[in-house]
Amino acid sequence: MIDTLENGKRSVRRRKSRRLDNGRRKTVRTVATVLAVAMLASSACHLHKEKSGLDQREEMEAAFEEGKNTIEYQGKTYRRNTYVKAILLMGIDRAETLQETKVAGSGGQADGIFLVAWDTARDKARLLLIPRDTMTPITLTDLSGNVLGQDIQHLTLAYAYGDGRKKSCLYMKEAVTNLLEGLEIDGYMAVSMEALPVLNDAVGGVSVTIEDEGLAAANGDFILGDTILLNGKQAEAYIRYRDIGKAQSALERMERQKSYIQGFVQAARDKARQEEGFIARTMDEAQDYMVTDMEKGRYIDMALTFLGGSQSWGREDMLTLPGTPVETNLYDEFHPDKEKMMPMILELFYREE
Repeated sequence: MIDTLENGKRSVRRRKSRRLDNGRRKTVRTVATVLAVAMLASSACHLHKEKSGLDQREEMEAAFEEGKNTIEYQGKTYRRNTYVKAILLMGIDRAETLQETKVAGSGGQADGIFLVAWDTARDKARLLLIPRDTMTPITLTDLSGNVLGQDIQHLTLAYAYGDGRKKSCLYMKEAVTNLLEGLEIDGYMAVSMEALPVLNDAVGGVSVTIEDEGLAAANGDFILGDTILLNGKQAEAYIRYRDIGKAQSALERMERQKSYIQGFVQAARDKARQEEGFIARTMDEAQDYMVTDMEKGRYIDMALTFLGGSQSWGREDMLTLPGTPVETNLYDEFHPDKEKMMPMILELFYREE
């Protein structure tokens, strides 16, 4: 990880000139946009101030928010659906709780990255799985946490460059927003993989069918074709194992994670029907293993949507960010396909004007 940080420094220096040119063009565009918004807001305020009672500052803020939450795509205007919340969930590769702040490089990586499209109006939710090796701009820091700039690297590392807690989550939130063309993230929750056995056993185990012959290397009980009720340690092995000597094994693992998530939701739904207050108690047990900017009532409401909502939740509600897997001499990469991604993001989080 330290080597990665040092390589990040060199990458920043090599690309400094190019970023300065891009930065100047971006700054000009940004300034022009802000000035345009300010002019529109000022005009609106002048014409409607007496009628609305809003002062100039409120009008400017409203105009800015309106511009920020709209997208022009293929000649059409789309506005953010405010009823659908974008919640970033992260599974952190860290064998302990998330209560302790860490120095950059030692707080773990975001091994599982999921974006929830939580429709609060219809009490439904869908899940967008984002490959950990997605190549996108992330914030780089030195070992002391000082920001060096941004560079295109694996999304999973955005968490590692932070403090293992809030700062790491904010770096991930920023990176995902940039990846998804400015989509505002409404909340985040990072959970240590150490919590997985706790959550798995809380629902009474999760039933899965073994479809990967290579899983026997993770646990001798994983026999191809067998259906097995996973206990805590088995669940951890099932979710986390991948053959690092095999290209794009993280993508294969992500497909396996879909089957586990579907099984977990079903088991948790059954448990919630049997035991009153089950969801709140389970979330309390996981408290030390997570970092979130959401209030308890909010994330319990989201959990209730998955576990007690009106929809029959299954594999069709789990989408994968479109893109192309690429192997390099050193690492696997996943290059997002913006053309295929945009219709998906618009369908999940926006509505056509």
